[in-house]
Amino acid sequence: MSLPISFEFFPPKTPEGAEKLRVVREQLYAQKPQFCSVTYGAGGSTQEGTFATVRDIIAEGQQAASHFSCIGATKASVRAQLAELKAMGVRRLVALRGDLPSGYGLGGEFHYASDLVAFIRAETGRDFHIEVAAYPEMHPQARSPEADLQAFATKVRAGADSAITQYFFNADAYCRFVDEARRLGVDLPIVPGIMPITGSTQLMRFSDACGAEIPRWVRLRLAGYGDDVASIRAFGLEMVGRLCEQLVAAGAPGLHFYTMNQSTATLALCRHLGW
Repeated sequence: MSLPISFEFFPPKTPEGAEKLRVVREQLYAQKPQFCSVTYGAGGSTQEGTFATVRDIIAEGQQAASHFSCIGATKASVRAQLAELKAMGVRRLVALRGDLPSGYGLGGEFHYASDLVAFIRAETGRDFHIEVAAYPEMHPQARSPEADLQAFATKVRAGADSAITQYFFNADAYCRFVDEARRLGVDLPIVPGIMPITGSTQLMRFSDACGAEIPRWVRLRLAGYGDDVASIRAFGLEMVGRLCEQLVAAGAPGLHFYTMNQSTATLALCRHLGW
């Protein structure tokens, strides 16, 4: 397969979850991912678990990308974490603003992801490949689509190498975003994030929280299936599979799968695409 793909995991909370994720990773490695990323909780709340999972992935012979959020952090703490990641063999970061745990004030020496990207570049040169986030349907906290696009361009100019988008279910949203970014002079690869559909309740909750639009016809179809998990998964495979085909045809530079620490739906999509 010539198109690069990557997988995202979140750090497990229990030894049983860690063992289950180990099996999932082994199944997904058969697809020869370019890298596997690991998420980072609000305010660095999962840092220990994130770094442990990153170590496991590297030990399994794969390239790991650690999520790295900066809100509430100090330059000294970020500097120390960068040194730890470099010593672990990490060469790829997903640089994010991140969220503070509830009940905290803003705090910290970084207010935007662009501040973090610029700091990483100034501190480490080209030691890390830096990914940033992109929002084809607008970040939920942005003032307007134009303001969000400008914020994205600022992150890129601060020193990003490539971008991964929030998931979406409308290929036109991605294509328009890429076209508008190009008009601003942004020429780095913008990789679409893909969310397999395995159920409806969790998907609705995630999407409402992160601002990902679920088309009305999809909501109605999912609601119509009720608790029929097999039908939901078959529909999800067909719909998301078609989305992936449209994105590949439109020239997407790769696909980044949000696995939710499961392998079945992602592997089914890969098979659907003939990989």
